[in-house]
Amino acid sequence: MTVAIYGRSFNDSFCPFIQQLFDRIAEEGNPIYVYHTFLSYLKVRIKLPKLVESFTVTAKESLSVKIDYLFSIGGDGTLLETMRIIRDSEIPVLGINTGRLGFLSSIHRDDINKAIDQIKSKSYRLDKRSLLYLKDENGLFDGLPYALNELTVHKKDSSSMITIHAFIGDDYLNSYWADGLIVATPTGSTAYSMSCGGPILVPDSPNFIITPIAPHNLNVRPVVVPDNVSVRLKVEGRGRQFLANLDSRSRTIEASSELVMSKADFLYQLILPEGENFLNTMRNKLMWGIDRRN
Repeated sequence: MTVAIYGRSFNDSFCPFIQQLFDRIAEEGNPIYVYHTFLSYLKVRIKLPKLVESFTVTAKESLSVKIDYLFSIGGDGTLLETMRIIRDSEIPVLGINTGRLGFLSSIHRDDINKAIDQIKSKSYRLDKRSLLYLKDENGLFDGLPYALNELTVHKKDSSSMITIHAFIGDDYLNSYWADGLIVATPTGSTAYSMSCGGPILVPDSPNFIITPIAPHNLNVRPVVVPDNVSVRLKVEGRGRQFLANLDSRSRTIEASSELVMSKADFLYQLILPEGENFLNTMRNKLMWGIDRRN
């Protein structure tokens, strides 16, 4: 198997486990491609195999080497950033968690060997996640108008709330007077949308969630809509500029802008080891059913 690795900084206590990861991958005898900034970070922390090579991507250039898997080392934010590497290639991604919560980067450091064994024997499962596509004729997000979690519209320079007019297909939904609005995928239902009171959806739900951020009208609630129609937003307020976030990327938009979202025509493929599933992860990460009275 040929692997590319992307990551961020991590606590030094993870170094033995990252060393173990590289040693196991090197057993295959194939090149190991490491993102150039992460490679510089690793060089002073672990002993890298001779097979390691550097790679990079730009806004206009995708991954130039052929790989079978991409390993993400970090938290969920790190895994979201892998979209700019794999784009629409549907290369399977394994998330190794060196962060905190880890809904997507769910592989614990003690389970690295087990995960590698299952990948080598192809006994893993692919959890296929839908993506949100932003119609972006102006290249607002550097030619990568996709989100695994959500698109969010925020106020920018003013403390005043903004008004976001939302349409489902050609039908008017509501005008939200709020600090912002989130349009989330099922994957994003456990991210920003959840913290704003949105519902949790299982990953294969054919839906989007529209969740207001601190709405003025308390009877306004999140809405679940089908993902086979477009969601269109128009923003207005006292200011002339607003913020649009596509996962972790942020851009300034003008008041005249119209944002149109739909489901992307490809999927994000997340590697799940045998025995792992979304319901188990959700219970464990949210600590449902745990009695802390003792």
